[in-house]
Amino acid sequence: MTALLDRLRQRGWRLTAQRRAVAGVLAGEHVHLTADQVLQRARAVLPEVSQATVYATLAELVAMGELREVALDGGARRFDPNVGDEHQHLVCRSCGAIRDVHPAGVGGLRLGRGDRAGYRLDGIDVTFRGLCPGCAAR
Repeated sequence: MTALLDRLRQRGWRLTAQRRAVAGVLAGEHVHLTADQVLQRARAVLPEVSQATVYATLAELVAMGELREVALDGGARRFDPNVGDEHQHLVCRSCGAIRDVHPAGVGGLRLGRGDRAGYRLDGIDVTFRGLCPGCAAR
């Protein structure tokens, strides 16, 4: 059973077959799927799941705080089920693979008042970029 499904059960969320298919494809480490990838994988498990159901389920899970939306470089939004663990992302510039990372020192990163432009800060997102081993070997 996935951590996400376990959390949803504990919250008493109604787990229909469609919702279970969506949550199930978000299982594992370093999962950062687009909505279309979630749809494709959910249909492999449950062919009758609709696009509307997948999109509505993803939106509901984000609103519940069970998924984090990740938008990198103007590409399609991705959905990260690793919400209980403060982390940053490592992205391959070539294939777009994304991994969760825990860099040292991010917790101490501060933006001075003069650089905030009046913003009230509520988070830090750091993205590391490079080439994954497969792309670097090409």
